[in-house]
Amino acid sequence: MELKEYQQWISDFYKQRGWYDLEPFIRVGFLAEETGEVARAVRVLEIGRDRPDEPDKATEECIQELTEELGDVLDNIFILADKYDIRLENILTSHRKKLEARFNTINQ
Repeated sequence: MELKEYQQWISDFYKQRGWYDLEPFIRVGFLAEETGEVARAVRVLEIGRDRPDEPDKATEECIQELTEELGDVLDNIFILADKYDIRLENILTSHRKKLEARFNTINQ
């Protein structure tokens, strides 16, 4: 699936659910929450949780949970970008140019 197509799909999905109407500042809060869930998923994979009230999970299940949490992070980023009419392709292109300019002297 193309990024542009997905960004439109997730925007439409959020609008249908009434979630799109939330202000960007609130959306940033959700992004922070989802980022924390990514951190927790990585922790489980890297060092575990060591909690007797949580059963151990297979690595495949942990990776699936990380995949889902990364998707939640991306969706919040997509919605923030959409609210400001920023295309994801533009983010990628702009960021690549910034990194190449910043670290150009390292590669020479």
